[in-house]
Amino acid sequence: MIDPAKLFEKAKTSTRHLKLLNFGLTKMIPFNKPHGIKVTNIGDHSVTTLLPYKRSNWNHIRGTHACALATISEFTTGLVLLSSLETKKYRIIMQKMAMQYHYQGKMDIEVKFEVSEDWLSQNVITPLETQEAVIVNCEINTVDIAGNHISTGNVYWQIKDWSKVKTKA
Repeated sequence: MIDPAKLFEKAKTSTRHLKLLNFGLTKMIPFNKPHGIKVTNIGDHSVTTLLPYKRSNWNHIRGTHACALATISEFTTGLVLLSSLETKKYRIIMQKMAMQYHYQGKMDIEVKFEVSEDWLSQNVITPLETQEAVIVNCEINTVDIAGNHISTGNVYWQIKDWSKVKTKA
């Protein structure tokens, strides 16, 4: 079985591995498959994704549907957190989301989200030394390929050490 962390790392510099990552993501997250979301670029703590302007992403007036915009916001921020933190050490789960819509999307949508080492340290790593869980707000802007600001998402992620996760039996 392919290690997702290794594949993600290789996809930073290899087109072949980026295609493999995108294929794997459609299998791991089948809900997102109809949207056709593609990871187009990966940095050390950043991800750029593309939401195609296609029928399955349209609303009733052929604009990009609000739910598709929310989905790509969640997807992109989640990938950055998953790729920036040790997934064997930390559990990441979305707590809530708030979206603001500014402009009607009528073409492909591009989304980039990034965090810094300092942000991770200040907002996740250090607080988890004394707290059971932290909630981080990942604010993300979506723009169409012409540069129009389509929406702003605030995706709130709960992060906690796996050793602190309690589930019902």
